[in-house]
Amino acid sequence: MSNSPLKVELIRDGRVLHLTLAKPKANIVDGEMLSGIKSGLDAERDNDNLAAVLLDAEGPNFSFGASVEEHLPEQCAAMLRTIHGVILDMITYPVPILVAVRGHCLGGGLEVACAGSMIFAAGNSHFGQPEIQLAVFAPAASCLLPELVGRSRAEDMLFSGRSIAAEEALRIGLVHTLDNEPEQAALEYIDRHLLTRSTFALRHAVQAVRGDYTDRMRDALNRVEKIYLDDLMAGRDPVEGLHAFIEKRSPTWNNK
Repeated sequence: MSNSPLKVELIRDGRVLHLTLAKPKANIVDGEMLSGIKSGLDAERDNDNLAAVLLDAEGPNFSFGASVEEHLPEQCAAMLRTIHGVILDMITYPVPILVAVRGHCLGGGLEVACAGSMIFAAGNSHFGQPEIQLAVFAPAASCLLPELVGRSRAEDMLFSGRSIAAEEALRIGLVHTLDNEPEQAALEYIDRHLLTRSTFALRHAVQAVRGDYTDRMRDALNRVEKIYLDDLMAGRDPVEGLHAFIEKRSPTWNNK
C-alpha cells in the first residue's frame, strides 16, 4: 500500500530483505511503524536463502524518534512492550541487519538502529537520545549503548541528551562506516561479504556471537522497563515534560 509507513521488498534475487521507513521527513517510530518492522522480519525469518537485512529510510532523516504521544502514561506500557519486542526480534534475527542512516537518527529511531549489526552513515548524520530533555529516559538505549560505545560514552549521550555528529559516532564505535551513499555502502558490504557465504554457516555465526548478548539484553530490557513504568512515570516531571513538548511550551520542573 502506498500509505504504508514501511516499505518491504526482497532484493538480490530474494536473498536480501530490504525494509524502508517510509514516513518522511520525520519517520516517527510509532506503533504502526514498529508493527511493520516486526511483520517484515517475521515473514522472512525462516527463509534459508536469506543472507542479510538492509534497514534504511526515505527522506532526509532516518528518524526523529518515537511518538511522544505514545509516551504518555496511558500509552507508554504498550509502547515499551512494542519497541522492546522489535529490538529483541532484531537482536535475535538469524542473519545480519545492516542499517543505513542519513540526517537525524534520534530517540527510538537510534534504539532501533542500535539493535542492528552495523550502522552505515552519511557524513551529515547526527545521533542522539534526547529523552532526558523531556524528563524521561531511553530504556532500550540504556541497555544497548553501553554495549556498543562503552559506559562512559553511553552515559554522556543519555545524561546530556546531546546529539553527536557522524565523525564522533564513527570514532566511538557507534557507526561502522561513513559514506555519502550509506545505502550503497551497506549493499556493497552485503554483496562482497555476505552473499558469497553459506547462509547455513552465517546463521550459526550470528547465533554464536550474539548468544550471551541476547540473554543479557532480554534481562536488561525487562529491568529498565520496570524502572520506567513503576518508578519514573509515577513522578510529576515526566508527565510535565511530555505535555510541554506536545504543547510547544517550556516545562516547569518540580524535581519530583
